Amino acid sequence: MQPQCTWTRTHAQMLRPLSHKCSVFSEHLQKAAHSHSVRRSHNRPTFRATMSTVPTQKESLQAQDGSSQKAPQPLQVAKRLEKFKTTIFTQMSMLAIEHGAINLGQGFPNFDGPEFVKEAAIQAIKDGKNQYARGHGIPAFNAAIAECFKKDTGLVVDPEKEVTVTSGCTEAIAATILGLINPGDEVILFAPFYDSYEATLSMAGAKIKCITLRPPDFAVPIDELKSTISKNTRAILINTPHNPTGKMFTREELNVIASLCIENDVLVFTDEVYDKLAFEMDHISMASLPGMYDRTVTMNSLGKTFSLTGWKIGWAVAPPHLTWGVRQAHSFLTFATSTPMQWAATVALRAPDSYYVELKKDYMAKKAILVEGLKDVGFKVFPSSGTYFVVVDHTPFGLDNDIAFCEYLIKEVGVVAIPTSVFYLNPEEGKNLVRFTFCKDEGTLRSAVERMKEKLRKK
Repeated sequence: MQPQCTWTRTHAQMLRPLSHKCSVFSEHLQKAAHSHSVRRSHNRPTFRATMSTVPTQKESLQAQDGSSQKAPQPLQVAKRLEKFKTTIFTQMSMLAIEHGAINLGQGFPNFDGPEFVKEAAIQAIKDGKNQYARGHGIPAFNAAIAECFKKDTGLVVDPEKEVTVTSGCTEAIAATILGLINPGDEVILFAPFYDSYEATLSMAGAKIKCITLRPPDFAVPIDELKSTISKNTRAILINTPHNPTGKMFTREELNVIASLCIENDVLVFTDEVYDKLAFEMDHISMASLPGMYDRTVTMNSLGKTFSLTGWKIGWAVAPPHLTWGVRQAHSFLTFATSTPMQWAATVALRAPDSYYVELKKDYMAKKAILVEGLKDVGFKVFPSSGTYFVVVDHTPFGLDNDIAFCEYLIKEVGVVAIPTSVFYLNPEEGKNLVRFTFCKDEGTLRSAVERMKEKLRKK
């Protein structure tokens, strides 16, 4: 039997059920739609899954001749991952394809990376650089990362002892958490957060404490942070520029966080993959602040800056005593990262400054198209200082929550956004917000705006 999962809405007045062979709004999405808060409204939609089966040709013949059929096996997953199913990004991209919608949800460009980097990858393959790389990275790429880190932060690091190449920043996050966090360790997150943070911390058995950044400016609530961090805190995880909000942590906020971490002997894990997409203020790396390098792991990647997200090339920079734990975990996660792509990434990181100037200019033009368009449609648009994301308040259009709105937007309007409630420990906090991305060509952005202008109406 081939398993088939059907998701249905429990409120008849909501949109018609979705049903197809792949998981659509899976149990991961239930996190935002189901009640796990007593403050939940009884009018919120929920989803339930029923498993049906589609017989194969062989099984149909067996049924005809009376032979026995095996019952479908129940889906199995470790308890620490029961709440995490297919990621929201995969789900929404699948729906985009199904409904012919313009995908402004998942943050991957619909245009290709620079030719000089692709040509470097092709040349590396032709030159026979196709076997396992050294576990922590080929020497040339480690050196290029160290050079960039010095240019960006003013810090000199040893490429052999303090730089670890990973398969994307997501693996750098996993290696850092699994290599440095013990079961029961307390880790502070800022919500909303990239979904892999919570999942990986759960795999590590960490105790998560969450501090919510709230619109309109998503500022760090300093008093709440001071009351949350303590001698029991092992680490704090920061993403700046911030996905999904586009917030950039200010120098004042980072200085307070640094002071509290030094006072309480807390590590800092910083995800800085959008550091070259800082539009309205300069990016500040936590490691560059006084006294912070020795307690900071700085994570980054190639994909966002060079529009090569499918290459999955990332890295972590940390002092030797923290790099040890990162490398131990990395060794047993992927061991090594694609060899020819590391050679090409070396060329990429040595691009002239003009590349980054043009990159920022291009993205600022795309951002203007989307932000002005969303305002014209009737959304309340919150400021985005970095990344290629923008968060809006969808409530002017009368849908109960972010999931209902995103489903309506896909099926009836033909545009994909991401419901932000999946980025919160308490989904209720994100029910009024959705995220759009502008890492698409200008024609695609304009077409999406026109669809929304034509079909979305305030209520």
